[in-house]
Amino acid sequence: MKRYAMSGLKSVSLGIYLILMVFPLLWVAITSLKPQKEIFTYPIRYWPDALTWQNYADIIRVSKFQIYIANSLLVALTAALIVSVISVLSAYVMARFNFRGHGQIMLGFFLTQMLPGFVSLGPLYMLMTRMDLINTRFSLILMYTVGLIPFSTILLKGFFERIPKSLEEAAMIDGCSRLMALVRVILPVMINGITATFIFAFVQNWNELFMAVMFIDNEALKTLPVAMNSFVMKFDIDWGAMSAGTMMSVIPTVVLFAIAQRFIVEGLTQGAVKG
Repeated sequence: MKRYAMSGLKSVSLGIYLILMVFPLLWVAITSLKPQKEIFTYPIRYWPDALTWQNYADIIRVSKFQIYIANSLLVALTAALIVSVISVLSAYVMARFNFRGHGQIMLGFFLTQMLPGFVSLGPLYMLMTRMDLINTRFSLILMYTVGLIPFSTILLKGFFERIPKSLEEAAMIDGCSRLMALVRVILPVMINGITATFIFAFVQNWNELFMAVMFIDNEALKTLPVAMNSFVMKFDIDWGAMSAGTMMSVIPTVVLFAIAQRFIVEGLTQGAVKG
């Protein structure tokens, strides 16, 4: 009896948690389909009298939203790919080799995660200005890559440590170089961890705002978070446009998670094979 009671309590708790998580997104979706006059109606109308796609049409026609989405996709995908490749190599070195300064490097990686990102915005802006990289996509790709490599390396190092060294040693005995053993033997085993790392990096890049606002001022190069921020005006907020933009901005991440959900769950819970 006690077991059924605990099971029921867990189900209720999870149900409440699911409602709390889903309701804000559902409310944004409904708001995006409301006419402007109904968004501010009191008492609140939880469902509009007539659904409209006008908010979506407005942001595509007036704000060139498709350009912002393309910029965000280009920057986020490129940076996530570079982060994944570099982090795989650096994590492999940190997991397989013991060298002077190993502990200090790992400590440095951990310390970088403790500093708020906005602390470095001033020095980074001066650096980007001197390098003549302001108003370039490369500046964002560079900063996103550098910022995510430490955490991604820490994450992937744990996956490498779960893979027995005997796998690559056997491949090397069969004639593979260390690099070929990594590519042909280890990486296929680590596909879950690499996928989880890539998606984590992509989502972080996709949602990043502070650096995008600081480094990009050219309308044709702005990313999606910067465009969303522009809907917050001095004396007003365009809730209809912001809600429509929010729904459009979550589509790529939802699709990505839907495609790779199995790899994410297995990657974050199991990692690779246990040694």
